[in-house]
Amino acid sequence: MGRGKLRIHLGAAPGVGKTYAMLAEAHRRVERGTDCVVAFAETHGRPRTEALLAGLEQVPYRRLEHGGASVTEMDLDAVLARRPRVALVDELAHTNAPGSRNAKRWQDVEELLAAGIDVLSTVGIQHLESLGDTVESITGVRDPETVPDEVVRRADQVELVDMTPEALRRRMAHGNIHQPDQVDAALSSYFRPGNLAALRELALLWVADRVDAHLRRYRSEHAVQAIWGSRERIVVGLTGGPEGRTLIRRAARLAEKGAGGQLLAVYISRSDGLTSASPGELAAQRTLVEDLGGSFHHVVGDDIPAALLDFARGANATQVVLGSSRRRAWQYVLGPGVGATVARDCGPDLDVHIVTHEEAAKGRGLPVARGAPLGRLRLAWGWAVGTAGPVVLAALLSAVDPGLAIDMLMFLAVTVAAALLGGLWPALASAAVGSLLLNFLYTPPLHTWSVSDPRNIVAIVVFVAVGASVASVVDLAARRTQQAARLRAESEILSFLAGNVLRGETGLEDLLERVRETFGMESAALLERAGDVEPWTCAGRAGRGRPVGRPEDADVEVPVGDHMAL
Repeated sequence: MGRGKLRIHLGAAPGVGKTYAMLAEAHRRVERGTDCVVAFAETHGRPRTEALLAGLEQVPYRRLEHGGASVTEMDLDAVLARRPRVALVDELAHTNAPGSRNAKRWQDVEELLAAGIDVLSTVGIQHLESLGDTVESITGVRDPETVPDEVVRRADQVELVDMTPEALRRRMAHGNIHQPDQVDAALSSYFRPGNLAALRELALLWVADRVDAHLRRYRSEHAVQAIWGSRERIVVGLTGGPEGRTLIRRAARLAEKGAGGQLLAVYISRSDGLTSASPGELAAQRTLVEDLGGSFHHVVGDDIPAALLDFARGANATQVVLGSSRRRAWQYVLGPGVGATVARDCGPDLDVHIVTHEEAAKGRGLPVARGAPLGRLRLAWGWAVGTAGPVVLAALLSAVDPGLAIDMLMFLAVTVAAALLGGLWPALASAAVGSLLLNFLYTPPLHTWSVSDPRNIVAIVVFVAVGASVASVVDLAARRTQQAARLRAESEILSFLAGNVLRGETGLEDLLERVRETFGMESAALLERAGDVEPWTCAGRAGRGRPVGRPEDADVEVPVGDHMAL
């Protein structure tokens, strides 16, 4: 027996007709031969809503005594015993009277769904937990009955029941919502045009975000790489430099021009720790992004243009904002910058904006982490010094001939330089080439590969050993620096995500998606089990990778508790 499906009619404001829409849907299903029952419906004494109850089977309500009065609640046991195909349960956020099995009606609905019963339900935008403070600031009224956003987001269908403020006020004036003696007070307080317009916008934006989440999931499941410009999403690439604030403000203006525009700022850190941005500057830019209504993302990636484009396509972005390069003119000889590479590889469905700023062409200016594994350019310099350096040095020393001891020190200096530039292997190459040249050019008999003096053999061996030792130490330091940089980046993003979870700002799927995009994984999944001998079950996943049934089947296993693994 499978789990039932949940369809929610989300009301943009009280009185828009969400219960009416739910009952009308039930009539359509009954006409198609579906077994539907009314488990609970709150008509509020509205004649047109009550008329729709005719022709629908109703499960008798349960009566409870509370506060000296008799209250009616849904009889959960009776509905489960009746086992209809579809049950209508009004007011999802309702708090059950004391003595009920569950504290909230949405918990009753969860039991119906677990029993394989489809449910039609209703909820108003003012009942969503995350919007309680906002609705109170707009209307001056805080609704005490709420439902967690995640419950509504998990619904198989969410249908927005909407109405213009003018039409809703006319419905109120005609007595279709409140009793006649309550109409004037309602129209002058809660149902003011400005209040209704703000509530309507809240509802539209909330539903748009849910639709967007479904769109991202669909693109991930079907491996859709092309960008679908359903709404404007502006990705601004940050380097941690002082120009970032200018870029953020420019990107925010672009996002404001598009209906429902979204701002996403992304900082990409190298896993090798080659460059690092000021934590204080990044924190200030993160605060600015959030103040402007955007979201800040920290991604680890060695190829910055590729990581930026992967993030933009994964977020279904329509535009990318980058700053003019801080490179000086001569540095372009070393290759195109990030902006030029992104513009070249972005494809026809992603626009790239290059924004001028005061730091352009003034030099990169970010600190370099000494001793970290190096990029392609410095690795190439390391090999050049390690192979060609000893030859050039031999040519220079041939005109001076300072003696074997000085010659060996000079060749050792070249080996150390190769180690500092390129790490272990260029330094070993320098030591090998240097030892051969020392043997051939400076140890008797000259210009032969033989060595007549045993002391010279010892000297050459010591030279090679010292060169290899220096190279090993430099390479080990580079690996330790890489690990420290990676751990620093991971701890920062995990701390940020943990804060979001504790504040209730991020659902499980969004959390897993942020983990996946941050560490460049194809997919991320949260597995859980009831005990050490129980099978693993997937509590949630993000991405398009193959499903994982056990933590040991994953490429990277991260335990997050006694019986949970990420």
